[in-house]
Amino acid sequence: MNILVAHNFYKLAGGEDQCVAAEVAMLRAHGHRVTQYCLSNDATDGMGRLELAGRTIWSRPAFLEMRRLIGVHHPQVVHFHNTLPLISPAAYYAARAERVPVVQTLHNFRLVCVNALLFRDGKPCEDCLGKTVPWRGVAHSCYRDSRAASAAVAAMIASHRLLGTWRNAVDAYIALSEFSRRKFIEGGLPADKIAVKSNFAYPEPGAGAGNGGYAVYVGRLSAEKGVETLLRAWRSVGKAVPLKIAGDGPLAPAVQEAAAQNAAIQWLQGVSHEKVYDLIGAAAFLVLPSQCYESALPRVVIEAFAKGTPVVVSRLGAMAEIVEDRRNGLRFDPGNPEDLAAKVRCLFSDSSALKRMRRAARETFDQNFTADANHEVLMAIYARAVDGYSRHDVHEMDTVSAS
Repeated sequence: MNILVAHNFYKLAGGEDQCVAAEVAMLRAHGHRVTQYCLSNDATDGMGRLELAGRTIWSRPAFLEMRRLIGVHHPQVVHFHNTLPLISPAAYYAARAERVPVVQTLHNFRLVCVNALLFRDGKPCEDCLGKTVPWRGVAHSCYRDSRAASAAVAAMIASHRLLGTWRNAVDAYIALSEFSRRKFIEGGLPADKIAVKSNFAYPEPGAGAGNGGYAVYVGRLSAEKGVETLLRAWRSVGKAVPLKIAGDGPLAPAVQEAAAQNAAIQWLQGVSHEKVYDLIGAAAFLVLPSQCYESALPRVVIEAFAKGTPVVVSRLGAMAEIVEDRRNGLRFDPGNPEDLAAKVRCLFSDSSALKRMRRAARETFDQNFTADANHEVLMAIYARAVDGYSRHDVHEMDTVSAS
């Protein structure tokens, strides 16, 4: 199949960027021709506020470039990942002008929430869910703590909702969990266009030994990821359970301070993706204390399952759907450091439970998150998008003929 993949990279690379890279590699390994159209947020440096806001809503350069690429490469489908801010929904219309079906992966809640997280003031927030104009996201400066930046994103969401972009310009959406699919439907996206396809691990890393004698956190050091809950829990855990933290972000100073105060905490900076796999595979278990919903099962959880490493997660969103308590991990009350500390101490001291959970974690990966299974689901979604576009196209021609 001939596929054009479009993605706007973030300044700080994260799981979403890794998911795009893995999916492109998986598609090519299965014999598909993949052309990439990628922009980076580094290009926004020096860009004026009005110019950036305008491109967020409608990027004429992206519209023209998308039409050019389609004309050169003749893809059978255009698959979008992140479009904010430099690609914008204008690129959907470019694909439609060239009569090519559009698929959009919903990596986050951007189409229904200004900050894309459904998260505010340390807890899940649905104030704007289903609202035509997400004005509360502007009032609370939900995007980058800036009312102006929030207004630009809110204008993009509202204008394209009013234009019918989300309903008419996209042929198939990919939600990364059943939980997020439900939220997007509540937010107004057409239920009949949303399929579920999880993230996956590619290439498959193989199971680890789990003999490192420590717990591990891997991810962005930020409030929505529950880093403060993690650090407060370890004040109670003390030196009983060594903790390795790999990542960077706005809460890095708090992590650095915690590591200085507790010799059991080690902060690892600049760890390569290959080393992260080794780090996860040797860990007794991974801890993911997110206080936001997580639109998808985070990639790091799938990587942990691939390595056969149990996961301790917040009882929230997609995480609670796939992490089965006392089978492939444990769940704790979100934002509750005492509950997390108790679960960590109990699990770390129970070698038989850890051994049993390691087997179950790897079984979860084999049953749900392999590249081959993911490829099969993705091909079905592409076929659905092509079929849906063809029927829409026929309907439009019939309407024109009748008029």
